[in-house]
Amino acid sequence: MKRIELAKSAGFCYGVRRAVELAERAAGGGEPCVMLGPIIHNRDVVGRLARAGVRTVDRPEEVPEGCAVLIRSHGESRAVHEGLAARGVKVMDATCPNVTRIHQIVSQAEQAGRVPVIVGAPDHPEVAAIAGWCQAPVVVAGAEDLEQWLDGGPGRRQLPLTFVSQTTSTKKIWEGCVKKAKKECTNAEFFDTICGATSTRQEEARQLAQKCGMMVVVGDRHSSNTRRLGEICREYCPSVQLIERAEELDVSQLSQVDKVGITAGASTPAWIIKEVYDKMSDEIMEIEKSFAELLEESIKTLNNGDKVTGTVVAITPTEVQVELGIKYPGYIALSELSDDPNAKVEDIVKVGDEIESIVMQVSDRDCLVKLSKRRLDINKGWEEIEAARENETVVEGFVTEDNKGGVVVSVKGVRVFVPASQTGLPRETPMTELLKKKVRLVITEVNRARRRVVGSISRVQRAERAAAAEKVWAEIEEGKRYTGTVKSLTSYGAFVDIGGVDGMVHISELSWSRIKHPSEVVKVGDTVDVYVIAADREKKKISLGMKDHSQDPWSVLTSTYQVGDTANVRIVKLMTFGAFAEVVPGVDGLIHISQLADHRVEKPGDVVAEGDRVDVKIIDVDMENKKISLSIRALLEEGGAQQPEQEEAEEQAAPEQEQPEEQAGEPAAEE
Repeated sequence: MKRIELAKSAGFCYGVRRAVELAERAAGGGEPCVMLGPIIHNRDVVGRLARAGVRTVDRPEEVPEGCAVLIRSHGESRAVHEGLAARGVKVMDATCPNVTRIHQIVSQAEQAGRVPVIVGAPDHPEVAAIAGWCQAPVVVAGAEDLEQWLDGGPGRRQLPLTFVSQTTSTKKIWEGCVKKAKKECTNAEFFDTICGATSTRQEEARQLAQKCGMMVVVGDRHSSNTRRLGEICREYCPSVQLIERAEELDVSQLSQVDKVGITAGASTPAWIIKEVYDKMSDEIMEIEKSFAELLEESIKTLNNGDKVTGTVVAITPTEVQVELGIKYPGYIALSELSDDPNAKVEDIVKVGDEIESIVMQVSDRDCLVKLSKRRLDINKGWEEIEAARENETVVEGFVTEDNKGGVVVSVKGVRVFVPASQTGLPRETPMTELLKKKVRLVITEVNRARRRVVGSISRVQRAERAAAAEKVWAEIEEGKRYTGTVKSLTSYGAFVDIGGVDGMVHISELSWSRIKHPSEVVKVGDTVDVYVIAADREKKKISLGMKDHSQDPWSVLTSTYQVGDTANVRIVKLMTFGAFAEVVPGVDGLIHISQLADHRVEKPGDVVAEGDRVDVKIIDVDMENKKISLSIRALLEEGGAQQPEQEEAEEQAAPEQEQPEEQAGEPAAEE
């Protein structure tokens, strides 16, 4: 009993369907329009469009004035787009989104100083269009061409190369080039731009060819996509017919096999496939599934809320385009892709991936299906939320809203309310501090009927802090160093969180310099390096230090100054008997009241104030008792002693002729 099997992905792909539908709308739109080159590689489709009024022109110059132009699915070069724009021509761009993405890749690569390498047929219009988006591309048909190009000039193997592929190329050709480049090139990057729908179609053809005695490939012979399918089928099936129309089918060969497989190129319309089926139906006793059923599947109607699975065929800055295997393409807006506001599209899905989603809207007017992965995740999320509540497991989510009562966290797409008392924030801290942040929480209440879920962040924080504290106490020892966070300040020191446990850095251990308040050195939220001075496990108290004891201030002093040197110091404290001044951080010297000036001083505040910087002379250093004596007076007296000497020198240098005049005059007393 003979059987026939039709490949699931036979016929129009998303890009071709989109281009044809755009052309059909242009034909019925009432305004004149032409196609710049055949919109797809199928003469029957192009002929039908021409009869509907949308004829083909070969060059941009042939577009009549006042006429719109339809850019074919293969795309056009940058120069063509710019030329049409300069003329003010209305453009209807039917370029396949996958091809547009390649234009962007090669353009950006060349702007970054890289050399675009296009793997594909050099004479294919898609390849020509891609090459038209860069200045000096390299086009190779396969690994052999690549090797010849690499051998054709010195230093080519060291060039920064960016590889892309014609969307309808085969994986075998692409992988051959990648293997060669990775082996021989030192600076290459690769973008597998073979269309996901093309890969799926080719894989289906390969699997079907392996189990059929004969394969029929339907499609235009000028279509690269169709020719590739024929090549793949011939690798695995002894008998392959590549035909454009039903009349080309050799039915005499059907009697020689038990099972026949049918596949069709991406540019082959359903009505041509049906013609082939009708001709074969008289020869085939049984079919695995009637063409009518298969055709019905391709145009089946979807309803809102239906769960569907499709293949990602393109990713744009605003949406993900999905091939659903029906007459309309599917679109997932980026806002409907994930509930994570920080998620990157490339981390969630890639071209060629299968993706599950829910139908939000089917628009016959716009010929598209709006989908949502996020809402499907929400449905699954409710089940996970209920399980988390029952098992008391920790979940993660992003804070999306805040209000007076607390915050809203999105967990698996489900809104979870966290009361202010359970956010883990200090009472004075605004809820906005948590917005867009990732948090961990436990679910404390679930009411699916009322769509109410309550959670607690602080409960997780307390549990995690307790576990961290237990670990700290188990490992803590004197001298051990930690990186901590300043949690609060008091007049006598700073409390630092070293990972679940707070330790106190006394004000004297914050800095070698004399300070009045810890805020002069640190502030709440600072990350600081500390070490353990002492730890009392029974009282759960930890004393920490921050200042570096490896730098002895007295050693710094003696290596910087000697007795008799002048130093610029800062007054840090006034006493009745004098003033203390910081010479170097950690070393204060005394300026006795008798040394504050070259005259009698009633009290130190009459001549200096805290914070003043003054020059002093170091008159004594007592290393044994760690005392240093300073003097302002000594510097002043040294300055005063120099003045008489200077006056005497000036008198000796005065002109001699002036002396007689003084002697000839009358004595001053007599005057």
